[in-house]
Amino acid sequence: MSLAVVHTRAKLGINAPLVSVEVHLSNGLPSMHMVGLPETAVKESKDRVRSAIINSHFDFPARRITVNLAPADLPKEGSRFDIAIAIAIAILAASGQVPADQLEDFEFIGELALSGEVRGVDAVLPAALRCAERGKTLLIGHSNAAEASLVDNLTILPAKHLLEISAHLHQRQLLTEWSRSNAAAPPSGTSADSDIQATQLNEVIGQHHAKRALEIAASGGHNLLFYGPPGTGETMLASRLPGILPPLTNQQALEVVFRRRQRSAAIRLVAPLSRTAPHRLSRRTSRRGKLDAARRNLPRPRRRFVSR
Repeated sequence: MSLAVVHTRAKLGINAPLVSVEVHLSNGLPSMHMVGLPETAVKESKDRVRSAIINSHFDFPARRITVNLAPADLPKEGSRFDIAIAIAIAILAASGQVPADQLEDFEFIGELALSGEVRGVDAVLPAALRCAERGKTLLIGHSNAAEASLVDNLTILPAKHLLEISAHLHQRQLLTEWSRSNAAAPPSGTSADSDIQATQLNEVIGQHHAKRALEIAASGGHNLLFYGPPGTGETMLASRLPGILPPLTNQQALEVVFRRRQRSAAIRLVAPLSRTAPHRLSRRTSRRGKLDAARRNLPRPRRRFVSR
């Protein structure tokens, strides 16, 4: 069969729209054309995929190859489409080197090295959530498996090399399904809520009107603004709000984790997910004080007077 279709996921904020990688082999001069609004990083995957296929001891088809990333109106960025393109496997399936009937139940996300090694990519969590909703199996790089395992009811197959993916699709050597027990345990005394102070509203003495306002805002989902001079308890009351909010749903908890990962990639992902509503203090006065102190400590340029 000269046509193969493989499914993957794009990155669009906290969403992960479905992308179908369609590969067609036709007669003509050997070339590889990519359409479907790919950006520079996606266009460069042509060279990575070709080298990965050859170094994995597969035959790269000496034919005219057309790769379409559908839908065509969705911008494609990053190297997350490498595995799907090589499937490369779509090329291998179109040339008969990988069984095409096995591809419909999988979604492939990952970057390929020139040697065929599968590397991890960013923003795997939204893709894993959408994949679980469709009931598909997610095949990703081994370094992304722990992050994707935060999603419930999802079958994850981590792979380290393109040859392992080919062997799994041929039913010669099946990949081991990832479980949360495979992930490294977090240090003792830490949890998913370790960055949120466990503060309760009943610790506040007085402030009856303000506490009543907090309860109304939490129960009705309203916005709330505390205004007053420093030292009257605005920050103290605001920090108690997560303690009276309802637990986060699975969708909300995953969104919180992904937004934190966007701010800092050093944040550890641990299971189970945090079910406490996030809270972040923003102290404008303290930031202004630190900025003024830094300006005072700046070295001043020396002035030299030259007499003529």
